[in-house]
Amino acid sequence: MIKIEKAGIKDAKEILALQKRAFEKEAVLYADFDMEPLIITLDETIGEFKRSLVLKLTIDGKIAGSVRGSAKGGVCTVKKLMVDPGMHNRGFGGALMNALEKEFAGCRKFRLITGYKSENNKHLYKKLGYKIIGKRKINDRLSMVEMEKTV
Repeated sequence: MIKIEKAGIKDAKEILALQKRAFEKEAVLYADFDMEPLIITLDETIGEFKRSLVLKLTIDGKIAGSVRGSAKGGVCTVKKLMVDPGMHNRGFGGALMNALEKEFAGCRKFRLITGYKSENNKHLYKKLGYKIIGKRKINDRLSMVEMEKTV
């Protein structure tokens, strides 16, 4: 059974482990193993859980995906969309994004960043109505694109 629901602090450890698996491919793509999703601690993750709405996608009770969001001034910032690497291309990322957008239905804009080389991520976000609005250099190896969706 597949279910999307709000995650709690008790899920932080399992979601952090998933995050490290999910972002490993990005680290290889950019030759950057110091990216924030890979070096964040459990305590820092719990802090993010306290400041954001965290959704989890479970399959038969096991967490297979997650996304975070927070809103300010009618703008929802989307962070850390992840799906277990063995479960890509099954619609789970889109389902998580749709669920997050429903949770923040009062927002007029949704914003996120993703790696400029991350073609699959950009494809998914464009399919969901997001447009590239800018670029941001993180370091010599990593640049991000900023994307936005207006509803």
